[in-house]
Amino acid sequence: MLEVAEEANRAGDFDLAVEIYSSQLSDLQQPDRRLCLRKADSLIRAGRISEALDSYCTAASLGKLRPEELPILVETIARTLREKELGTSSSISSGGEDGVESDGECGEDDALDLFSCRLCKRLLHEPTTVECGHTFCKSCLDNDTDPDSSVKDCAQCKQTLSRKDGGLPHGRRLDVVLSGLLDKLFATESRARKLWVEGEVLWKNQNLSDALEKYNAAVDLAPSSGRLLCQRAELHMEMRSFSQAVQDGNVLCRMKPLWTKAHCLKATALSEAGRNDEALQEYLMCVALKPDWTEVKLEAQKVLSEVFSSVFENQDLPTPLHPLQGGVATRLIKPTALLRTLRPLTQKPNSSSQDSEFSVSKSPPPPPPPVDESSSRLSGSLSVVESSTKSLAGVLAALPAPPGGLKRKHSGDGPSAVFNPPSKLLRPDESGAQSRRVGRSFPAELLDSGDMECSLCMRLFYEPVATPCGHTFCLKCLERCLDHNSNCPLCKENLSEYLATRGYSKTLLMEEVLQRYLGDELAERKKIHAEEMKELSNLNQEVPVFVCTMAFPTITCPLHVFEPRYRLMIRRSMETGTKQFGMCIADELKGFADYGCMLEVRDVKFFPDGRSVVDTIGVSRFKVLSHGQRDGYNTAKIEYLEDKKVEGEELVELLKLHTAVYEQANNWFTSLKDNMKSQILSHFGHLPGKDPNPQASPSGPAWCWWLLAVLPLENRAQLTILAMTSLKDRLIAIRRVLVFVTRKRPR
Repeated sequence: MLEVAEEANRAGDFDLAVEIYSSQLSDLQQPDRRLCLRKADSLIRAGRISEALDSYCTAASLGKLRPEELPILVETIARTLREKELGTSSSISSGGEDGVESDGECGEDDALDLFSCRLCKRLLHEPTTVECGHTFCKSCLDNDTDPDSSVKDCAQCKQTLSRKDGGLPHGRRLDVVLSGLLDKLFATESRARKLWVEGEVLWKNQNLSDALEKYNAAVDLAPSSGRLLCQRAELHMEMRSFSQAVQDGNVLCRMKPLWTKAHCLKATALSEAGRNDEALQEYLMCVALKPDWTEVKLEAQKVLSEVFSSVFENQDLPTPLHPLQGGVATRLIKPTALLRTLRPLTQKPNSSSQDSEFSVSKSPPPPPPPVDESSSRLSGSLSVVESSTKSLAGVLAALPAPPGGLKRKHSGDGPSAVFNPPSKLLRPDESGAQSRRVGRSFPAELLDSGDMECSLCMRLFYEPVATPCGHTFCLKCLERCLDHNSNCPLCKENLSEYLATRGYSKTLLMEEVLQRYLGDELAERKKIHAEEMKELSNLNQEVPVFVCTMAFPTITCPLHVFEPRYRLMIRRSMETGTKQFGMCIADELKGFADYGCMLEVRDVKFFPDGRSVVDTIGVSRFKVLSHGQRDGYNTAKIEYLEDKKVEGEELVELLKLHTAVYEQANNWFTSLKDNMKSQILSHFGHLPGKDPNPQASPSGPAWCWWLLAVLPLENRAQLTILAMTSLKDRLIAIRRVLVFVTRKRPR
């Protein structure tokens, strides 16, 4: 039969299970504790609350109820709170918008906003920008007592933070601009955060009294910070000041009715203070908010077992009579009295019975039934029962009806319990909007463009970058400074490691502040930058000129760049997207020659000290119309050169000349010594093939330029041939050079 009862429970037929357990108990001379508990669990599931309480109490009179014997009762109470008082039948602990998170530890009073640290979820304190561009509290990143536990990966982008200290001797530095900005925009909260952090350090060092002073001062400045109050309450707990911890818990629960951490903290403080009845309410609220929080559920069961046991402690009770015979256990705890005295759970959290916004309304209880002579010694126990179990009846009275839509029975309860609508304060859809700010705000006039100016260009930050030493500059401004010197322009801290890694990641928080609060100024700044880039990308009006060596179309020209002016020039050619600049040889009078070749950047490799090797190739020839300078490097207004095309007999003559000179060039190269040939091949590659149409390219056949690059000619002679726009003239000049070098070759 017991197996049938268990099967009935699994099938949801709880009334059948109750009948079987009752039948089994009636056959016994003395009640069986285990059967009483099984019957009680089935009665709870069936919604027969008064009878369930009777059965639980019978079991408690036979032996102290253990916490592990009360999970169903706790879960049922919690489910009722969740469905009726919180206005939802599903768990509300999966998100975070209502102040509840899966670990039961979150629930900050403010939603995460632009100025919150993503590690501690609080206002940034000593903001520090790491190499990926994200910003956190310095204390959150670094653990001074245990360096191994410092943050290894960025909490936002998951990038490995390979440089803990950015190459600096004193570790990470706070971001100077952001720190000043936070102190200006959120002066009071920033002071509170400073005190808060100081209190945490003192607490960690076990200087509890001084830590409490810091927390008190911080709470005075920021009384609405839930996390701050939560930590102060925990500090009170550690100092064994449970009443003060309960007070902070009360405030927290009023501020954040759906924050499980607040209810758990208050419950723990109440339990430590010996106020089990009130502690039970808070634990049950925690389970209602977060049904899968196992640790709190066990605590609720533990406290509930204590509440039951307190009824029978130190009482000289006789052996209980059989429960079906209307014996001691039945008369000991009358459901009416229980329902009348256990109302606190139906009140708003943290409210008293006088100011409850919702409660279980009941008619005055009927007088207690007469007590027979065998239980006269228990007549004084009823008051103990009523005063010791003030944490159950209201919720139990409001439990859902039995399965199948049957009307709940209240035999012995008096009139049916009336459940008034739950407090609107506890409804997730309404409390979230009222009890939580959407983010920090500040008067618009507090922030102006002067707060966000680069100290190098004296303009609004554009692509702001924070150095490891904590200073912020425009990316382009910083790069130009590091071209000349590897020290910070402001504090002169050596940034050679920063320069070596070229970790110029934009400070994302600064960019977001600019976009959100200085949008018009930033748009104007972007417009100016775009105009500058457009001007730099005009490869006719102002071409950057590298004054160095001869360069020829189609021929590679590797460059070693180390001068600051040319670092800037190469970088700008990459930023504008042209990837091109002019190459000219020097001229004593004009600075550089009147003819040159445009080079296109194919690859750039940077060295730790800022030098670079640039792989370029010749593109087209040009003539300089005017010379100029920009930011230290030469510029020129140019026109591009193209070979003049010929037709008819001139073309036939050109083709014959082209073939003859090519064969002459090939014979010359073939006749070279092996060591000289290998040097040419390693640097310039093989002699290009003869073009079937020598006029196809504006600059003529590629082999001509290859030959001109390898022939032992002075720069001026090469320049003269480069400037020619007649392919015939160029071929004749090359033929003369070949004849000359062949005659001069040592035999």
